[in-house]
Amino acid sequence: MTELRLLSSLHDIPRPHWQALYQQVAAQGYPFLRYEFLAALEDSGCIGSNADHDSGWQAGYLVAAEPGKTPTLIIPCFAKQHSYGEYVFDWRWAEAYEQYGLDYYPKRLCAIPFTPATGPRLLYREPRAVTEAVQALNSLCAQEQSSGWHLNFPDAPLRAVLQQQPELVQRQHCQFHWFNRGYEDFEHFLSHFSSRKRKNVRKERQRVQQQGIRLERKTGASISNEDIAFFFRCYQMTYARRRSWPYLNEAFFRQLVQTMPEQILLVLAWQDQQPVAAAWYFFDADTLYGRYWGALDDIDSLHFEACYYQGIEFCLQQGLQRFDPGTQGEHKIARGFEPITTYSYHQLLHPGFQQAIGQFAAAEAQQVDHYRHQAAELLPFSHTTQLPAS
Repeated sequence: MTELRLLSSLHDIPRPHWQALYQQVAAQGYPFLRYEFLAALEDSGCIGSNADHDSGWQAGYLVAAEPGKTPTLIIPCFAKQHSYGEYVFDWRWAEAYEQYGLDYYPKRLCAIPFTPATGPRLLYREPRAVTEAVQALNSLCAQEQSSGWHLNFPDAPLRAVLQQQPELVQRQHCQFHWFNRGYEDFEHFLSHFSSRKRKNVRKERQRVQQQGIRLERKTGASISNEDIAFFFRCYQMTYARRRSWPYLNEAFFRQLVQTMPEQILLVLAWQDQQPVAAAWYFFDADTLYGRYWGALDDIDSLHFEACYYQGIEFCLQQGLQRFDPGTQGEHKIARGFEPITTYSYHQLLHPGFQQAIGQFAAAEAQQVDHYRHQAAELLPFSHTTQLPAS
């Protein structure tokens, strides 16, 4: 008979058990559900009870297995005390709960901490286990008396199964991704732009060169301890300018370079033989993920070069088909990043609130769809360029 256990640390799950299911759902090597990535978050104190600050992310893993056998289902489901670091915004829902004298927090969240990149979210052997996962999450929230659970940015296979669960509320969101349409190189990519838009991109790249900036791409073991220290200094600067504190610490990045270097790309910008900026990416067999960036000084157009154009060139060199540069940023449209729909799923245990968010999500979806179509009209591609549906 299958038993269901809630574990409070990833390290309570043997890595081979995790890996056996991971290979079923992440054939392309999706980096953020790797054991090594989640372990680095815990080990470095970025999340969990050992966090060096109140992260609000408490690790939790629901594991389904028959006694003495390997698991058939693992559900990463973090206990959340707030909604920071999720990139699916539900603050108004929390305010509504408070107005009615109810507690919205804690809640359960199936997501990758601080990572709004679409991908697998549950580990399972067969898709039918997703129904079991929904039931298990409902039971866990009822036992804990938490408000409910949420699942952010699922990939298409998981989404197809979740859509068969009529009680779940689906929300839609918009991001901007680059797609490799069989481009031979960067200039071939630009050749599909209208003349004016093409000139704008070339001018941006020229401005970077005219300021004496040299870009360097490093992967894997070529990333040194000095590179990591410099990158983290830049990463901190990004948050300091906003008068906030970064979610991640230097120990997290150092551990990743030790445990999963083959999926890391670091772009360094140099001026007068000194590093001045850095951008940190991850990649798998299909996709490049732009994640973290920072610069010591404001240098004209350098952000676009380090965070977008260097990433596109890397995709073309490596044969990657997609570039996910992160959330927000309408400035990406003019640089050839296409609007796409991303999704999240929600289950509040209070029937009245579940009905209310369902109505909200339906109206919101119409707005997101309208926005996405408007954004697509602003893409820089010439009218002769036919883009297939993404």
